[in-house]
Amino acid sequence: MIYHLHAVFESLQGEGRNMGRPAVFVRFSSCNLMCPWCDTHREERMAISEDELLALVKKTGKRSVILTGGEPTIQPGFDQLVSILKNNGFWVALETNGVRAPLYPDRLDYIAVSPKPDFEEQYHGNVMLKRADEVRIVAVNDKIAPFCRRMRETISATDYYISPLFSGGRAHYRRAFKVLHVLNHADPAPFPPWSLSMQMHKILGIR
Repeated sequence: MIYHLHAVFESLQGEGRNMGRPAVFVRFSSCNLMCPWCDTHREERMAISEDELLALVKKTGKRSVILTGGEPTIQPGFDQLVSILKNNGFWVALETNGVRAPLYPDRLDYIAVSPKPDFEEQYHGNVMLKRADEVRIVAVNDKIAPFCRRMRETISATDYYISPLFSGGRAHYRRAFKVLHVLNHADPAPFPPWSLSMQMHKILGIR
């Protein structure tokens, strides 16, 4: 199997429940959504075999692997790669937009899903992801509360986060705070409440 990647690199998890966790990131190229505000580099820079990829991951010395993108679940051989990493003793997490669920989600140690409000019509039926450890939604505007509520009703998770949008060289914190206020002051109020995920890797200027 050949995997098409943008990069394999070491860093800290920058957001969500595992913020600050050292890990090796496997960033796949290409995505099934084209968010107009996306600032993630996802052009293909590597095409390597599973043995070469496993060797790169082992070389870092990290035991946590985060599969991200682009969109990992659309990559041929994704579920096979998860099995290979698990068989080699790695803790494996997935970052996904949730339009398409992995075939074997129980093999993953952690799933973080970030549904995209701009593509709400694609979140339907049995194809989309229905269970995750955390849900993170970027506040692309201040009108996304209905979408957030629908995703919370559809995707079972332990934690639900709102993230500020980074664009034009700045973070739109006030917009995220406004969405949080609307969501958490509903009647009845959600519990656990929606929380703020700050995307610390962007604030600190790390990869």
